[in-house]
Amino acid sequence: MANTESALKDVMSSIDGAIGVALVDYNSGMALGTLGGTAELDLNVAAAGNTDVVRAKVRALELLNLKEAIEDILITLSSQYHLIRPLTGRSGKGLFLYLALDRSRANLAMARHQLKRIEAELEV
Repeated sequence: MANTESALKDVMSSIDGAIGVALVDYNSGMALGTLGGTAELDLNVAAAGNTDVVRAKVRALELLNLKEAIEDILITLSSQYHLIRPLTGRSGKGLFLYLALDRSRANLAMARHQLKRIEAELEV
């Protein structure tokens, strides 16, 4: 089992095109850990903003009465992918991994696969 710091390092080292990653509490909007980022991409601001995205999607599923779990949420920008993966383990309820990728260098399918693997090994 990986702790937060080692999981974030694993993301940055094993996912091609990773710009930055955060582990976020979507109840508070606070990043519990971040790694990477750029001058233009403040991961703490992104964590807070993407909390609203997760809350909206959870609410939409409730309104639609869908008994589905969110695997991930993808936001496609002109030069980046932003991937949000809610944690499914008992200790990860209310948390999500947020990953920003350089679209020109990233393989989205592999990034999703790796993020799923890392999430499964993460112990919070």
